[in-house]
Amino acid sequence: MFENLTLLQLQQYWWIIISLLGGLFAFIMFVQGGQTLLGRLSKGDETLKTMLINSLGRKWELGFTTLVLFGGALFAAFPLFYSTSFGGAYWVWMAILFCFIIQAVSYEFRKKANNFLGQKVYELFLFINGSVGVILLGIAIATFFSGSSFSVDTNNFSHWHGSYRGLEAASSIFNLSLGFALFFLVRISGALYFINNIDNETIKERAIRSIKIDMLIFLFFFLIFLYLLLSKSGFAYDNNGLVYYQEYKYLYNFVEMPIVLGMFLIGLLMVIIAVFMTIHFNKTCCIKTAGVGIVLTVMALFLNVGLNGTSYYPSTFDIQSSLTIQNSSGSHYTLTTMSYVSLIVPFVLAYITYAWYQMDKVKITKDEMEDSHTHKY
Repeated sequence: MFENLTLLQLQQYWWIIISLLGGLFAFIMFVQGGQTLLGRLSKGDETLKTMLINSLGRKWELGFTTLVLFGGALFAAFPLFYSTSFGGAYWVWMAILFCFIIQAVSYEFRKKANNFLGQKVYELFLFINGSVGVILLGIAIATFFSGSSFSVDTNNFSHWHGSYRGLEAASSIFNLSLGFALFFLVRISGALYFINNIDNETIKERAIRSIKIDMLIFLFFFLIFLYLLLSKSGFAYDNNGLVYYQEYKYLYNFVEMPIVLGMFLIGLLMVIIAVFMTIHFNKTCCIKTAGVGIVLTVMALFLNVGLNGTSYYPSTFDIQSSLTIQNSSGSHYTLTTMSYVSLIVPFVLAYITYAWYQMDKVKITKDEMEDSHTHKY
């Protein structure tokens, strides 16, 4: 089946899968968003804080599963991106990985008896993961559009030319706008999840107030990012692989790929509707609507930057070193073999859906958290 596809078709197939996994990961980062709301929603009440942390603690592993799938698919299908980005911008990637490591440690050790760091330190770690980790991840993803300072020689060896090893990306308004937009988006989805998962009026009221503020800030940063994206020149390449600047490249990509544009607009509209229904009609199930919207929106952005003759990782040092799905992928044999492996992805998604359903059949209550026999994070 897959062996009959051309190399370009396989490359496009894998970019679509990566885009989908990127969208799913962006949605599941509601866990990170929720971690930044612990203080605001609990306001010193330890029982409420325990309810919030346990609500998230039952889901953080699903985020790790999706992150591994996303990163593994991206680096296996397009190994030159792995060697270029991780080999060059390692400080920003190491910072992101560190933020995710301390998250796992925090959930497991926060309530351990005699832990020498103390509960407050682990809660600080959760906040760092949900804030610094998410913002840095947004900045790193923004470089898919804005580019980085690297070159690739004729032997496909990459050379990084930025002295700060990726951290220089944080000096760009464009990159920062996406980083902060992602940060406030996951705070919104985190609040929506709490409303859906926890049976407590105090948390619900505080979560709604938080959404009202965060939605305005999210729209501010996202509209800045969107304006800069659609008005900037992009990195296109021709049939011979020659990379060149094209004005309004990402705007043209949306126009020339109407399905991708439709996904983007529908996804953004679904997020807005979910917030509106929660605030004005007290709906508690809008995390599902917002979740689908986030997946569609983020997936559309990935498709925009990778398809239609676009460099998904441009070089600002040497434009001809820019990475595309055609010059950075594995061989036809490798992608074909991986394509058969990709058939397990629906089973992984089914596992996530089933695990989610089992954990959310009953909402978290104060009585459950005060029960000494209940496992608590």
